Amino acid sequence: MHFTSEQRLDDGVLAREFTLGEIPGTLWTPESAAPVPLILIGHNGGLHRRESRLVARARHSAASGYAVAAIDAPGHGDRPRSAVDEQARADLRRATQAGEPVDEIFESFIGPLVEKAVPEWRTTLDALLALPEIGGPVGYSGMTAIGIRLAVVEPRIAAAGFFAGGYVPRAQREEARRVTVPLLFLLQWDDEGNPRQRALELFDAFGAKEKTLHANPGGHTGTPWFEVEDGNRFFGRHLK
Repeated sequence: MHFTSEQRLDDGVLAREFTLGEIPGTLWTPESAAPVPLILIGHNGGLHRRESRLVARARHSAASGYAVAAIDAPGHGDRPRSAVDEQARADLRRATQAGEPVDEIFESFIGPLVEKAVPEWRTTLDALLALPEIGGPVGYSGMTAIGIRLAVVEPRIAAAGFFAGGYVPRAQREEARRVTVPLLFLLQWDDEGNPRQRALELFDAFGAKEKTLHANPGGHTGTPWFEVEDGNRFFGRHLK
């Protein structure tokens, strides 16, 4: 892991850019003399790790005593897009504008993304836990499809927060019953791109004994800020 820049922010949080092979990322850490728990944070749509809402969530969690790390998924943020990525995006735009079904397009796009992104998250986790300022345990907060696979294959994940607003491939819906870590699931009740019933069925399928559903009125981007604060309380119960 190579740190390429660092900045001490006005809330005392230290923000550092890093690269790990081809993986670009950002690590936010609080002012603390002791090793702190870690939260892996991802945007629900796999967008840039510097997206304003993701950065705001990360800084809030870091100021609350967590190390927080984000990486750009393959084909997103600072990562180059392949011809397949570009074609999938073009197909999605065309189908959306024409009012055509988009599930199969998402399936062909999100499924391979999960297969590529999860090993990168695990490699990043190895490097982060080797830093003296990070002691674990580890939580995940972000895209459901990636989070399901990560929670299933990575035993170091102790708790997870999922956002219900993204497409979840059929393979991950099948894996949901194997997610047994404590879980917080956020649902926007009127999300125009995410069928409510499918999200409720997914929540029912999760195998966790402790799982909580928070549903708020509003569309895809309307998640209330207090859910960030509730998320920190959730992680506080399981990571501290």
